[in-house]
Amino acid sequence: MPRSIVSSLSLLLFGLIGWALLELPSTPTGLTRESLAELPRSGVTNPVTAALLNYRGYDTLLEVAVFLLAIVGVWSVRESDFVVDKSDTVPALLSLLRLVQPVLIIAGGYLLWIGAFAPGGAFQGGAVIGGAAVLALLSGLASGVLRRTALVRFGLALGSLVFTSVTAGLTLGTGFILGYPPGDAAFWMLVIESAALISITLTMGALYFGGRPTEQT
Repeated sequence: MPRSIVSSLSLLLFGLIGWALLELPSTPTGLTRESLAELPRSGVTNPVTAALLNYRGYDTLLEVAVFLLAIVGVWSVRESDFVVDKSDTVPALLSLLRLVQPVLIIAGGYLLWIGAFAPGGAFQGGAVIGGAAVLALLSGLASGVLRRTALVRFGLALGSLVFTSVTAGLTLGTGFILGYPPGDAAFWMLVIESAALISITLTMGALYFGGRPTEQT
């Protein structure tokens, strides 16, 4: 495609985005007031978590499924050739990681728990523990774990499986998609987020692995 056409289309897109921004109302017309009013019934006190797992939980279900689709896509393309030569690993680095990784895991769990009443949740906690998984891969401490393909595949699918199962059960029981029974919303949200945390963590590590792991023998 000629460069002049690409430039014209880029300018047109930029103009449309600018026009859309200028047309935004000066006073927000969203559902902030309504969502805050229903917060006591949502099961959590953090409005972001209430929106993600209650008001529009089906959207978050699709986001969790995207993680699974991402790893399915990567694994279907190639087999991993990720290799770490443990002889080149600095002993001081291994000692440091053995100290840092438990802290990262605890921090990820804390972010999961605190998401009910403050910024946090499964995605934030999964990102932190996923970082610990990447460090473990780089140091050669966890490459063998990802080669346990049956266990890893179960963990990767766990978030979607639990989320879907809870959604189906609650829909059949209440007649509403993710219609939590009164008083039980916090429990079911924690179940969903705990499973999602495991899948997000494994997905980040598996994506860094760069492809489908071979079966460990």
